[in-house]
Amino acid sequence: MLKQRVLTAIALLAGLYAALTLLDLTAWGWLVAVILGLAGWEWGRLSGLASGGALGSGVITFVLVAAAAAFAFGPAGVLPQAMAPLSALHALAIVFWLLIVPVWMWRGGRPSGFWMALTGLVVLVPPALALIQLRAQGLVPLLLLMAVVWIADIAAYFTGRAFGRHKLAPAISPGKTWEGAVGAVIAVQCYGLAIKPLLFGEADMPAWLVWSVILLLLTAVSIVGDLFESMMKRQAGIKDSSQLLPGHGGVLDRVDSLTATLPLIGFALLNLLPGAQT
Repeated sequence: MLKQRVLTAIALLAGLYAALTLLDLTAWGWLVAVILGLAGWEWGRLSGLASGGALGSGVITFVLVAAAAAFAFGPAGVLPQAMAPLSALHALAIVFWLLIVPVWMWRGGRPSGFWMALTGLVVLVPPALALIQLRAQGLVPLLLLMAVVWIADIAAYFTGRAFGRHKLAPAISPGKTWEGAVGAVIAVQCYGLAIKPLLFGEADMPAWLVWSVILLLLTAVSIVGDLFESMMKRQAGIKDSSQLLPGHGGVLDRVDSLTATLPLIGFALLNLLPGAQT
């Protein structure tokens, strides 16, 4: 199993590097649409849809991402007429993750398969567009900002292992602790302080408080996103969203935290951090 995980990870990293360096923004958008289409199929399965319904969920996700990308992006990035709609879509996703999902997890309910599949569009389409938007900003911002999630995950894991005593959400993910969450917050704040000069020019440097709050929200929604997919899988009675990635589960298993954080990053780059360097 370990060998399989390592080989898959190497293949994924090599593929990501090739895509980031060889594809233009249009081709990158098509790739993102395909990947999120696969995630849409997995979401349909988690929603309890039959095989045909799950496939339809994946196709609809792919079509919506591809169509929205064609509307919102040109060769140089976000088109002027798409600024407001894209910002509104990101805002809708932020409200979903910060307000609706915590209540949803607290109540522990599960809507019908149709409504669950519809919810998948809110979960998957905004982060897909944010991923294209980030690529338009440049390779450095994309990798540095995506790494916020990886830093949070790693810090939460090791801090929780070392100091974890109080369970964060035992009914959903017994391994996660409040101590791990605090460790993630501290690590992301330190990481954010380190990458700030790499992301912004001196004239566009955001205020410390604004940047710190954004990092705090990113950490919070990354944890919420991880917990939400864990709840979805627990309710569906499965361990992994699929077996598309040998040793790693499915696409959703790899992007669960990113689905929650990317819309916030996209919104911030449009409205709060327009000076991020490309």
